[in-house]
Amino acid sequence: MGISLSRREFLATGGALILSFALRPERAVAQEAGKAAPGLPGSLKKTPRLDSWIRIAADGSVTVFTGKAELGQGVMTALQQIAAEQLAVRMERITMVTADTARTPDEGYTAGSNSMKDSGTAILNAAAQVREILVGEAAKRFDLPADRLTAQDGAVLADDGRRLGYGVLVADQTLHVNAQGQSKVKDPSTYSIMGKPIARVDIPRKVTGGVSYVHDLRLPGMVHARVVRPPGYDARLQSLDTAAAAKLPGVLKIVRDGRYVAVVAEREYQAVQAARALGDAAIWDTPATLPPPRDIYDHLLRLPSQDTVIHGDNNPAVTAPGAFEATFRRAYQIHGAIGPSCAVGLLHDGTLTVWTHSQGVFPLRAAIAEMVKMPLDKVHCIHMAGSGCYGHNGADDAGADAALIAVGFPDRPVRVQWMRQEEHAWEPFGPAMVAKARATLAGDGRIASWQYDVWSNTHSTRPGKAGNLAPAWLLESPFTPPPPQPLALPDGGGDRNAIPFYTFPNARVTHHFIPEMPLRVSALRALGAYTNVFAIESFVDELASAAKVDPVEFRLRHIEDPRARDVIRMAAERFGWTGFQRLRNRGRGFAFARYKNYAAYMAVAMDVEVDRESGDVRIGRVVAVVDSGAAVNPDGIRNQTEGGILQSISWTLYEAVTWDGTHITSRDWGRYPILRFPHLPKSVEVQVIDRPGQPFLGTGEAAQGPTAAALANAVADAVGVRMRDIPLDRARIKATSGT
Repeated sequence: MGISLSRREFLATGGALILSFALRPERAVAQEAGKAAPGLPGSLKKTPRLDSWIRIAADGSVTVFTGKAELGQGVMTALQQIAAEQLAVRMERITMVTADTARTPDEGYTAGSNSMKDSGTAILNAAAQVREILVGEAAKRFDLPADRLTAQDGAVLADDGRRLGYGVLVADQTLHVNAQGQSKVKDPSTYSIMGKPIARVDIPRKVTGGVSYVHDLRLPGMVHARVVRPPGYDARLQSLDTAAAAKLPGVLKIVRDGRYVAVVAEREYQAVQAARALGDAAIWDTPATLPPPRDIYDHLLRLPSQDTVIHGDNNPAVTAPGAFEATFRRAYQIHGAIGPSCAVGLLHDGTLTVWTHSQGVFPLRAAIAEMVKMPLDKVHCIHMAGSGCYGHNGADDAGADAALIAVGFPDRPVRVQWMRQEEHAWEPFGPAMVAKARATLAGDGRIASWQYDVWSNTHSTRPGKAGNLAPAWLLESPFTPPPPQPLALPDGGGDRNAIPFYTFPNARVTHHFIPEMPLRVSALRALGAYTNVFAIESFVDELASAAKVDPVEFRLRHIEDPRARDVIRMAAERFGWTGFQRLRNRGRGFAFARYKNYAAYMAVAMDVEVDRESGDVRIGRVVAVVDSGAAVNPDGIRNQTEGGILQSISWTLYEAVTWDGTHITSRDWGRYPILRFPHLPKSVEVQVIDRPGQPFLGTGEAAQGPTAAALANAVADAVGVRMRDIPLDRARIKATSGT
């Protein structure tokens, strides 16, 4: 059928449908041919043309493009603030376009707390240069020196009263120039938009029922699809009788390609009913190939590993008598998105468009193009928000579902909505990990030697290749997953934050990368930093206790970085560390880390009360201090840190994937518990240290590790027994602490 949109329908969909077909590849910003320019700041290195980032229309309206996606972290607001400040325009005059393979720069994945460092830095410098270009153009027209002109409210003003709007100053090619290495960024002391707690621009649609999430997208003629997943990774489809499902009301098509089975229907519930009928009619052979869950950590340690000394390769292992040692373990955990994954696909006039909440629309486009055997320039991926992500969850697979089904059912948009059990069973998990620490103390109570080993699978199997998409494994001609690879430092994967930020003599750190993956894993917020900071900061507390030194003072003795010392001291002071009142079953905990050892600094202090009889943990106050460089939107940083603290509490106290020999069993919230409202902390206070003019460091994942360690340290302080396995669930606390 043909696609037509009224003006009202166009506005309701944000124009996304029109964009899918109207752009020619040679005009797409994303196709800008330009060589990388290593000397440029942020993502300008890869996309140096100014009009790839900023466009100004004849009416003076401004469009800013970013390859980063709004995932609920508030980055769209912060980037808009940067552009508005440096361009000297009001925020409401700026339209933001995010993560669209036909329009925006290719900035890879929105991940690793890199949005501000990469895209924020690019827009900061691009906007500053655009402002100077416009001032220079006005200077020519006014025949005045540039120092007699001022950019203000979307115009250039001369000191004699003359004024020219930006729209008048910009010709077709004015901004079609390469960025320069150094832009004249405004003096931070003059800022009126950057550094201010401006309300997020994405929130109104989300709380008023507007079209914000991809789940909300409704396009003319849209149909609904559901996929019948195998019961386990290696289940083989023995037979499938489709006759009964095909006769159900509204069923338009049953798609089968090898083990891949889906149904298309006019209405969503019709698709649900048909998928259930297909599931009942399917006969699977499901071999028991998963390792015993009770043996998982020993199983991981028995698997072949690629061992790399990543720090102190000339130092011997810690073998001195009297050395302290401990082993820390972290369970497999899921992303736990409150809304399961969703995508919409449409094949029309030879172009495949996918609306997706993937964190990497460009890599997903490449994977989909390979999977459906279409030219790259005929696949268009548009980001829309999803209700929870925090890494590589089911979003990319849902996008692959939408693409596969749309190719088999062209000319009508196909909406694919995952069910809860699909999300919990098929999304990639955060890997289980094992860390072993060993250290000695000197006579002065300082650490004399340090050895740390961490075992982990990969922390990224994100798309880029078709084999990274689970639906592609199930096809008659399946795609094989690429061999898993470790992620290079300084970002790292399983070894992220494995090198302590402290000054430890005689230190050695070894990463044991395990290629074989017993369960499907990929990126979960903070990657290996969550486990490594939990382990390191827990062990540091144990060493402080052995040295009979206050935990905060012990950390300060081993750290030289002045910004690290600032967050540690401020967190302790604001918490009231020295005046803490100890009561039975009540304890306090402290932890610090600099995320990835080059991003945001963060320290956390908290108190807990433990019911030894039930194993229940109640958290009182949480005080955090974060320094992520220049704070474009302090409230946004505070919100991200608060959310990270709560998520980390949930991981640390409750969350663990369960399975049997054949399949994942934690397929609902009953079998995969998360933090509930009654167990929220009584208060969470986040202090942001602003460093105007300093580089953006990134905030989104900084809270995960320090929160886990502070919580574990507080529980140990409360019950007098150290627990080293995540999650510290009720059963474990009850069994360990006794009454």
